[in-house]
Amino acid sequence: MSLESLPLDPAVVEKLSGVTTATLTTVLLKKGLRNVWIRGTQPLKPGQPRVVGRAFTLRFVPAREDLATPASWGSPISTRAAIEAMPAGCIAVVDAMGVTDAGIFGDILCARMQKRGVAGLVTDGVIRDMAGVLGTGLPVWCQGTAAPASVNGLTFVNWQEPIACGGVAVFPNDVVVVDTDGAVLIPADLLDAVIEAAVEQERLEGWIMNEVNNGAVLPGLYPPNEENKARYEAWAKTVR
Repeated sequence: MSLESLPLDPAVVEKLSGVTTATLTTVLLKKGLRNVWIRGTQPLKPGQPRVVGRAFTLRFVPAREDLATPASWGSPISTRAAIEAMPAGCIAVVDAMGVTDAGIFGDILCARMQKRGVAGLVTDGVIRDMAGVLGTGLPVWCQGTAAPASVNGLTFVNWQEPIACGGVAVFPNDVVVVDTDGAVLIPADLLDAVIEAAVEQERLEGWIMNEVNNGAVLPGLYPPNEENKARYEAWAKTVR
């Protein structure tokens, strides 16, 4: 059964837009989660901005000749129908099983996602019609491009259900943050705790970077010893 897509508080988007995926992996590691970086998700275009949104999941399985046909594109269970269910602000996270010789979406589908206000597309597969996709302005993270259509290697089966994308378990309404280092998943139930820790980690690392730029040595600074913790806390009180 497909799950309802939930909105994401704009304040959450604003806070996480200032946090790198590298920082998030560290924060999640401290909470015991190691497998949160979705493999095979690289920016299609250099310079894409960081994107934050709820995961709207789509799932493919291996192609089966009686199901993976051009006629399936008009089925009620199709990528076309899934796109019409995507809410504005979501990130489409697509389990393409790491297949790299069949493009899951092309320019027309990406254009429709852009019109619907979808924040981005993340997949462990590839896209097709690269020039057209780039022209839509939809931010895409994937493994590259391939000319053949999805039905050459995949069968689309559903949306808004748990998937495995890039070796990571993704559930509908988990939060995804994606930037030049790729895509990181934040479990929905941990969102508030992760935001608080991540914002603080970014502030700390910004202070440490400033100290490094001023010539400070790393031992005792990164991570900070008690003396430097005290110095940081005194500084942080002036900016919080």
